[in-house]
Amino acid sequence: MTKKRVVVMLIVIVLLVSGGLLVAGNYFFNVAVVPGDKAFLAAEETDISKDKLYTEKQWFEKEAVKADWTITSKDDLKLSASYIAAEKKNNTTVIIAHGYMGSRLDMAGIAKMYHEQGYNVLVPDMRAHGKSEGKYVGFGYLEKNDFKRWVDKTIQMNGSASQIVLHGHSMGGATVMLATSENLPKNVKAIVEDCGYTSAVAELSHQMKELYHLPSFPLLQITSGITKLRAGYFFGQADPKEALKTNEIPLLVIHGDKDSFVPTAFAYELYEATKGPKAIYIAKGANHVEAFPVDKKLFATKTLSFVQQYVTK
Repeated sequence: MTKKRVVVMLIVIVLLVSGGLLVAGNYFFNVAVVPGDKAFLAAEETDISKDKLYTEKQWFEKEAVKADWTITSKDDLKLSASYIAAEKKNNTTVIIAHGYMGSRLDMAGIAKMYHEQGYNVLVPDMRAHGKSEGKYVGFGYLEKNDFKRWVDKTIQMNGSASQIVLHGHSMGGATVMLATSENLPKNVKAIVEDCGYTSAVAELSHQMKELYHLPSFPLLQITSGITKLRAGYFFGQADPKEALKTNEIPLLVIHGDKDSFVPTAFAYELYEATKGPKAIYIAKGANHVEAFPVDKKLFATKTLSFVQQYVTK
């Protein structure tokens, strides 16, 4: 075989491999970043009466229609949220972030828990979810400034003396942690994150191994590059653990000890990373974001006792 033929064959092989990797990268971009039905997520209970949050969701659907707030994102998307005022007027509001491929309704239990204790609650649909506009999921990186804007909206509506708590589950947990890098006003008094990941890279690497039995390199890097071109960010920019290294806002870390979707080990890394006052609650017997439905009373006790150290009603 001539040297020229060998070179041609090598070029062909490189092109085929590169083309295959680009096709695979685009596939994983659509799986991870483009909203839609995801086969790897647990199916919703079709019999709503068997839903663990049936009572809370009924309450939320009744209350949530009373006030709808909107903001415009940095990239000109219209985002929507339900605002439920406390029965007794006060200036303390909990802004609640749902998870990946969820909606504000998923947070009905958390909203009701806070509302019963006299808090105002604001529950947005994240960008590209529910009633909010958007084409792509940002794993907290695109959403972090959205939540800064929800904070600003709350202060605008409820006054400069507003006391604000951020509470997020899963990707929402990552979002509220990343929001600490957005120069939040002093009105934000505490943050609660439940089952958030240390970084999008760590979580996506975990999912590639669990779901596809694939190493993260080089597909994750290729997918990240495609994400930068199409959605405007690299996966490496969605890094809550890094954001917490300069955070001084009190943080409660919650995680289920049976979480197989976002490894429980991430909780300890996040707890160690944050620099402000902190606490950690590992819920026994709870899978991903199941700490509340597994033991609602204990969850409320742990969460409210932490938050009440930093806000007054």
